[in-house]
Amino acid sequence: MVLTPERRTADPETKPETKPETKPETKPQTRPTIIPPEYLDGERVDYFTDRIGPYYSDQPDETGHYGPFGGAFVPETLIFAVHKLRDAYPKIVRDPVFQAELRSHLREFAGRPTPLYFAERLTAHHARADGSGPQIYLKREDLLHTGAHKINNAIGQVLLARRMGKKRIIAETGAGQHGVATATVCARFGLPCVVYMGAKDMERQKLNVFRMRLLGAEVRPVHSGTATLKDALSEAIRDWVTYPQKTHYVVGSVAGPHPYPAMVRDFQAVIGDEVHQQVQERLGPNRLPDILLACVGGGSNAMGLFRRFVDEPSVRMIGVEAAGAGVHTKKHAATLTKGTSGVLHGAMSYVLQDEWGQIREPHSISAGLDYPGVGPEHAYMRDTRRAEYWAVTDNQAVAAFLRVSKLEGIIPALETSHAFAALERLSAEVPEGQRPVVVVNCSGRGDKDVNTVLGVLKKRRSRLVEGLEL
Repeated sequence: MVLTPERRTADPETKPETKPETKPETKPQTRPTIIPPEYLDGERVDYFTDRIGPYYSDQPDETGHYGPFGGAFVPETLIFAVHKLRDAYPKIVRDPVFQAELRSHLREFAGRPTPLYFAERLTAHHARADGSGPQIYLKREDLLHTGAHKINNAIGQVLLARRMGKKRIIAETGAGQHGVATATVCARFGLPCVVYMGAKDMERQKLNVFRMRLLGAEVRPVHSGTATLKDALSEAIRDWVTYPQKTHYVVGSVAGPHPYPAMVRDFQAVIGDEVHQQVQERLGPNRLPDILLACVGGGSNAMGLFRRFVDEPSVRMIGVEAAGAGVHTKKHAATLTKGTSGVLHGAMSYVLQDEWGQIREPHSISAGLDYPGVGPEHAYMRDTRRAEYWAVTDNQAVAAFLRVSKLEGIIPALETSHAFAALERLSAEVPEGQRPVVVVNCSGRGDKDVNTVLGVLKKRRSRLVEGLEL
């Protein structure tokens, strides 16, 4: 039976209340009126002194919902596979042997723990004359094997698939980092791997396409629709529908039908767990970061950072979306800023859609943020105002890419550059005399994006590309 947004009771003997049938709306739900995050109950909130909440970390409920968001909207041919995964995951992940194996691979193969690095020159750049301003720390996920946080989830899911007896792995990818991570882990365990990637993304991420093939994966181009991440994910689901018995689909973000949003979040939660410990080691016992900052496409790196702190209302959490050419245009991927509620890829969340419910084409210079949906837990956190979501344009992201490279000797991914760009706005909001601890999730390195940035600078006739041929 297909899961629907209605709640199910935990007791199978209890019959749900019957409700009169109503015709489905032909238009998407309108976005609820939300008071801006800095104003609650008509009064301005000082995030540096006041406590906001509560937020409940026991999400999702037994049906995979985060408030009204989430669930599992899947075709009948996938019901058995989704339910089998839903039932197997909590049992396997609680097994001490599985946990020991997971920790071992994260440590020995992926390279955890990653450092919490004080960005001294970036902090100075954003400081006021009196020395106040954000104290910026970077969670260096870019130093992991394969160059991004994606390896955390790939290891967890492939180990899970092996426990479930799956013999074939498929994945989707946008920027290529999830595809590379999945191909890497499959090579480690000798499993066949098929990665679906939009033809447009393959063109702008040629290096990662070659890396996946080098690792033994089959990369299948997707030419339908916008030929980007959304379409790659759709094609991967079609594959899964065709071969559900022997195939495990390694979803790369906190999107998709239940249990994927919770499962991916849990495998990425090691990021926030380490930050919690590292902040106390560096700054003193019981010390927490004041602000967490991460980019959001589907939202896995942000949820990995946020998860440990959701029940700490003194910790402000900010996700940064892709504004593309600007949220006032149609060329953006700012789902939580401009989207409306709807179903995409098996879950209810915010999506970019027209008045008839048709998915709109997103745009971002960053292939990893070029997605018209977002994880349902982010949608819930937005509506409960537990987290804020800002949007950063392509130009702002490129400027941050250059700034962090020059100031810190770290070339960040364009996805991560959106989070760095938000520091400009954040530093202006910090009250005078205060020095909040800000942790930015440096979710990936930017080797893959050098050609994209070169192209932008070439058009601007920047002196950085003088004498260089693209």
